[in-house]
Amino acid sequence: MKTIGWLALLLIFGTGCKSSSSEKKIPEDSLQYYPPTPQQIDKAEFRRLYRDISVFFDTGLLKQGFNGGLIIAKKGQIIFEKYQGKIDLRNDSINNLITDSTSLHIASTSKTFTGVAVVRLAQEGRLSLNDAVTKYFPAFPYKDVTIQSLLNHRSGLSNYLYFISNSNWDKKKLLTNEDMLQFMIANKPEVSYPANTHFSYCNTNYVLLAMIIEKVTGKSFPEYMQTKYFAPLQMKNTYVFTEKDTATANMSFNKKATVWDYDCMDGTYGDKNIFTTPKDLLKWDQALYTDQILSKQMLDSCFIGYSNERPSIHNYGLGWRLQFLPNGKKIVYHFGKWHGFNAAFARLIDEEATIIILGNKFNKSIYGSAQLSYDFFGDYFQTKIMNDEPGTDSLQTEMPGREPEGPVKKSKKK
Repeated sequence: MKTIGWLALLLIFGTGCKSSSSEKKIPEDSLQYYPPTPQQIDKAEFRRLYRDISVFFDTGLLKQGFNGGLIIAKKGQIIFEKYQGKIDLRNDSINNLITDSTSLHIASTSKTFTGVAVVRLAQEGRLSLNDAVTKYFPAFPYKDVTIQSLLNHRSGLSNYLYFISNSNWDKKKLLTNEDMLQFMIANKPEVSYPANTHFSYCNTNYVLLAMIIEKVTGKSFPEYMQTKYFAPLQMKNTYVFTEKDTATANMSFNKKATVWDYDCMDGTYGDKNIFTTPKDLLKWDQALYTDQILSKQMLDSCFIGYSNERPSIHNYGLGWRLQFLPNGKKIVYHFGKWHGFNAAFARLIDEEATIIILGNKFNKSIYGSAQLSYDFFGDYFQTKIMNDEPGTDSLQTEMPGREPEGPVKKSKKK
């Protein structure tokens, strides 16, 4: 009888352990990435594009104090590539020149990586976009906020850049993602809107998404992005910035060439803090044209506009800004600004054209130059759009550390 009893206990214990383990762990899909071969472009078309684009940049941005790197490509083939200026404007050494391996901060363009990583986890069945944030952080005080509402900026949450700045937080200490979450739990910052009623661009959303990735994968966000995406895609000069990188990461400068020192907001990631190069960003762009990162159905869901409360050509998908033009053209892009870093990354899906401009000395002309580049590839009417809508994100002048709020103007808080 004792033997039978012990066997029964072992069976129950073993079954219980197996069941618990299977509930917690879902196998991760491996990323066996095979880089696509750049497609050949008709020689006459290549010459035309190169001539027009090189004249545009040589007589424009490159004479307007640009300090950084840029690539304009079609179907993966680079048409125009340029690196100009210094890594550190305080250093006149010949070894201080910006090259194709100089990693620069891409600010909110980082959201394209965070967004795709979350959607990939949904594709793998490891989370649902309809999950409430409270599923992962039970003490989170905003019950109606879901993963999808974080992705498309419809959570209604306040931007941590503001509620932390206006608090008693020790500004000499780097804020971490966990710090931000605990601050929200303890202080319950007022929401900008009820969840899922309005678009409201908010960096808080993507800090939380990075934390959800960490919860689901059991890895830190920097480690997960390195092993899951950067290494397989051979993005050798790309990494997620953390406190340990403060001594070695390339700095940015204001328009007067004065270094932009770190502040307490430099410790959070998911919304920003990816350093990369134009060449590595082109690898990211090309990977998205394959089904190795996301299936077509899942990728298409990233490029749908989710905020339609008012008519506009501007919208936001899942980690991507969007323009839907009256002639049927669609622009998939994300710009960014952090300190003196400016980043422009645009994908013209119809032509498979890519525009990438990264700078480490504040220069708002980067955004306008990127937008005007669209017109070399098709009827994108960017000159007219920029003249008609001075509030769009390429033309706004923002306060330090802040990037434009997005396609829908924010109402005053109630």
